Amino acid sequence: MTTQPIDIVRAHYAASAQGNVQEMMANVSPQVRWTEMAGFPCAGTWVGPQAVAENVFAVLGRDWIGYRFELQTLIDAGDQVIGVGTYHGTFRATGKAMQARVAHVWKVQDGQIMAFEQFTDTLLVRQAMGNAP
Repeated sequence: MTTQPIDIVRAHYAASAQGNVQEMMANVSPQVRWTEMAGFPCAGTWVGPQAVAENVFAVLGRDWIGYRFELQTLIDAGDQVIGVGTYHGTFRATGKAMQARVAHVWKVQDGQIMAFEQFTDTLLVRQAMGNAP
């Protein structure tokens, strides 16, 4: 089992690239606090892997075509890891494509992801969504 925080986050991103939600959630704590930025389609703080899967990944998969995160840089800060990259996708309801830069801040303790916080340009996401809620 991988125990270094950067390796745990790297494994999450690799599973995400394959669309494997089960593997993405493999090292997520039952008490994880997962925060999607205000203005983002899945905005809020979700507690627990099931809440994250249902309120973030299922919603993005349902509402977006080809939604993905492309990792550019992974920064090792001990028990915190920062992933920097770009979101891509086409909003299903409008057919408009989106590309937005993003930073993810991860907190990993004892081999488990305890917290996640997203920072992105929500205006670019909202422009693709048009007037959708």
